[in-house]
Amino acid sequence: MNAVDRLSVFKTYKLYVGGKFPRSESGRVYEVTDSKGNWLANAPQSSRKDARDAVVAARKAFGGWSGATAYNRGQVLYRVAEMLEGRKEQFVREVAEAEGLSKAKAAAVVDAAIDRWVWYAGWTDKIAQVVGGANPVAGPYFNLSSPEPTGVVAVLAPQDSSFLGLVSVLAPVIATGNTAVVVASAKAPLPALSLGEVLATSDVPGGVVNILSGATAELGAPLAAHQDVNAIDLAGADAELAKELEIAAADNLKRVLRPQPVDYTATPGTDRLTAFLETKTVWHPTGALGASGSSY
Repeated sequence: MNAVDRLSVFKTYKLYVGGKFPRSESGRVYEVTDSKGNWLANAPQSSRKDARDAVVAARKAFGGWSGATAYNRGQVLYRVAEMLEGRKEQFVREVAEAEGLSKAKAAAVVDAAIDRWVWYAGWTDKIAQVVGGANPVAGPYFNLSSPEPTGVVAVLAPQDSSFLGLVSVLAPVIATGNTAVVVASAKAPLPALSLGEVLATSDVPGGVVNILSGATAELGAPLAAHQDVNAIDLAGADAELAKELEIAAADNLKRVLRPQPVDYTATPGTDRLTAFLETKTVWHPTGALGASGSSY
């Protein structure tokens, strides 16, 4: 067959839910264009039902992921970086088209995103020592504080940083043992949907990360009000939407991380790692019987 006779194979972008790649249950799609208005692809327009399905998948995966050793989670996150390194050319193209960047600038963004995965991979087995520890108490007891993941976290990804911003808000959530339902940038969802393909081949258990595309407000509302979502990151919401979602989130006392100006190119601190952790405190007798210092 001559090259001129061959039909191109167009990429079909799908959601990533529960380790699988479904289309939206609604059957809806919307056009995604580049910075100049040129058509790039049709992305699934997720529905409220898709959001609920993603929460179910995230909850199902939480026990296994939170119960894994911190070292193992670090290995998995590093594996994501490895796989991204091998598909760098694809992501450079998608980021350049999504954000209107030159190839060189897009390559720098992708490199930073890969490095961000490595950075958080290194924190998985260290954050407990930083935010946990022994507390001094008046009595013959050990008082130990230990951080634990809060549960299922809904993440509204940044609108203007389609890949580096996405990784910067997603990686710390799962590094600490939470599972995530991510709403990709509405105007530039393609890098996020492609990331789902990477996660599926990176030893990340199905359901740990679930990626939806569509209208941020339409998906944010059911996630903020969902009784089985434990926390929500409003990074991709504008001020008006953030206020509405924060009110809805109060119904089951969700942890809420409000939107704030962030330079995603800067080295992150531990703020996002600790934002979705709970602290468990345990008391245990030291063995001392009295002020004389005698013991068992």
